[in-house]
Amino acid sequence: MRIHTIVNLFRPDAVESAKEAFDSLRARNVTIGADRDSAAALGIPAVAADELGNADLMITFGGDGTLIRAAHLCSESGTPILGVYFGRFGFVTQCMPTEVGAAISSFLDGQAQIEERMMVQTDLIREGRTVASLHSLNEAVVQRSATTRILTFDVKVDGKRLSRYPADGVMVSTPTGSTAYSLSAGGPVIDPGINGLLLTAIMPHTLSARPLVIRDDAVIDIQIETRGDAVLSCDGQSRLHLLSGDSVRITKSPRMTRLLSVDQHDFLSKLANRFQWSKSSRL
Repeated sequence: MRIHTIVNLFRPDAVESAKEAFDSLRARNVTIGADRDSAAALGIPAVAADELGNADLMITFGGDGTLIRAAHLCSESGTPILGVYFGRFGFVTQCMPTEVGAAISSFLDGQAQIEERMMVQTDLIREGRTVASLHSLNEAVVQRSATTRILTFDVKVDGKRLSRYPADGVMVSTPTGSTAYSLSAGGPVIDPGINGLLLTAIMPHTLSARPLVIRDDAVIDIQIETRGDAVLSCDGQSRLHLLSGDSVRITKSPRMTRLLSVDQHDFLSKLANRFQWSKSSRL
């Protein structure tokens, strides 16, 4: 059994929790490893970046950003991820620090439940050829660069024009990503168990732009009509500069992010707590 980890080293409590967890795993003869920086902090063997996702289990100690990083490493191999919550908001991490031992034991005993989350594939097409293909758990975003004025984005679905957005950008999110950047841009919250694609304009300069949820097998093409510098970003993990004439195609990815589930109703509990819905209100 091989378990790898990524730790948010800016959180001392996350580092201490990881040390405790891996002391316990050593006693159970589990082979452990971590990325170079985390390995130095934890005193465990370092694993090359291209090998981090090749394990029986990945454990992240941090917030959603730490888990997103792990998703990019693990989705191709299908390695399940246990996200231990040490963040500020946290919708994707599913395990509280006090639950780590029980969650790991459940996995080692073969009793753990795995929840699959859809991802999106983003192809950058240049002169008729796909020059880059990226996979993301939260969203793919096409947006103007910091020094460029408003751009006009031509959006097609299954080859038919849907709209022309004068805006700062356009994003396509997964249900998991509906509580990330899309939420900040005014998009709806979607249960992560629903498969669909969420199209949201970023700071649109038109009253007609509204977030739209479409079926998960749709093909979304985005092209910039006006001149200006634009950037393609996927989960904030990668940034590619677009050239004039480039187009971006977004579809459901064949990859999945597999999360070790601690509580089936975890997402609804988080909504109630994070948005304070569970607290009584007075008019």
